[in-house]
Amino acid sequence: MATGQSMSEKIFSRKADRRVSPGEYLMLDVDVALGNDITAPVAINEFRKAGGKNLRYPDRVVLVPDHFAPNKDIKSAQQVKLVRDFANEQGVKHFFEVGRMGIEHVILPEMGIVKSGDLVVGADSHTCTYGALGAFATGVGSTDLAGVYLTGKAWFKVPSAIQVRLTGKFRKGVAGKDLVLYLIHILGVDGANYRAMEFTGPGVANVSMDSRFTVSNMAIEAGGKAGLFPVDDITIAYEAERGIKVEPFAADEDVAWERSIDIDLSDVPPMVAYPFLPSNGKSAAEAEKEKVKIDQVVIGSCTNGRIEDLRVAAEILKGKKVAPSVRCIIFPGSQKIYRQAVEEGLASIFVDAECAFSTPTCGPCLGGHMGILAEDEVALSTTNRNFVGRMGHLKSKVYLAGPAVAAHSAITGYITDIREGA
Repeated sequence: MATGQSMSEKIFSRKADRRVSPGEYLMLDVDVALGNDITAPVAINEFRKAGGKNLRYPDRVVLVPDHFAPNKDIKSAQQVKLVRDFANEQGVKHFFEVGRMGIEHVILPEMGIVKSGDLVVGADSHTCTYGALGAFATGVGSTDLAGVYLTGKAWFKVPSAIQVRLTGKFRKGVAGKDLVLYLIHILGVDGANYRAMEFTGPGVANVSMDSRFTVSNMAIEAGGKAGLFPVDDITIAYEAERGIKVEPFAADEDVAWERSIDIDLSDVPPMVAYPFLPSNGKSAAEAEKEKVKIDQVVIGSCTNGRIEDLRVAAEILKGKKVAPSVRCIIFPGSQKIYRQAVEEGLASIFVDAECAFSTPTCGPCLGGHMGILAEDEVALSTTNRNFVGRMGHLKSKVYLAGPAVAAHSAITGYITDIREGA
């Protein structure tokens, strides 16, 4: 009989100070509580309504205005002002102003605010990104976040776990986005509902840290409560760069997984998710045969706005021009990545290729600003959702892909497999 614990169970057991099992309900202290310019104002108002005067743990609260910042209009300016004033009033040191900010799910790991083994909640569904570090991180509602502001605690149901066992190595031009679109195509958008997706196997060592962030980020797109990678040498090196010392940490060998999926990374093709679900995946080779014409390419976001993603895009765009019929917008995930892109010459490559190179923002991902689609327009985007109207008009369409396919398609003007002419 299997008696081992998954990573999720181990994290919850340590927080509860006893062995826990899937299905249990727990009320636990959280290590980090995240809100942004859309969700934090609601949480702040609920905190006030409940009689809240002072944050229980201001040092655990993180506030990142990143969806409509730099502010696009008066309403968004008021939203951010409310968050800014609250941060100042409550002594929140982790408030990130324009010019010192980035996309929330990029900067929290980058700045060492989240670390392996942490229990993290965020009023944003892609909070699961931090599972890449071996943290249990999940999205919550704004009222739940208000509860954390009052008590420092949140309730959880210990999830059962799905094992994704990785072997092999990616082929050239294939990375984390292709892997997660391939996996969601297998699972469907509800195949991991309230489960933790845990990545194991020898292939994990061949998945870079940036790719792990991409994969964990989209665990929610299969309904996953979290998506966790083991804490291995890659994680330890990443944390060490930020002055954080962590120990190796992984699921036991004899876990009673609810389901196991085996993926040989060498079998994963460059992927494209068709409208209007992330699970609606096809290989880029199949998509290329359909000659899907595109109006806009977006490279960036909390899913693919890291330096590795920009390097991949720059390698393909170098010395070339974006097709005359295409607008290509590139968003680095943070100020640090922006600086790296400038210092490495990537920004010049993008400008020479006639791309727009922007300050960090989540704006275009949700049709907020800086890249909204008009009626019947088609985008190929490295963001994480392609629902109806996600990036603008209800009659627009969004296809999802990794930065390699996106950059190559920006040059050709239609969705293109990277293996032809890249």
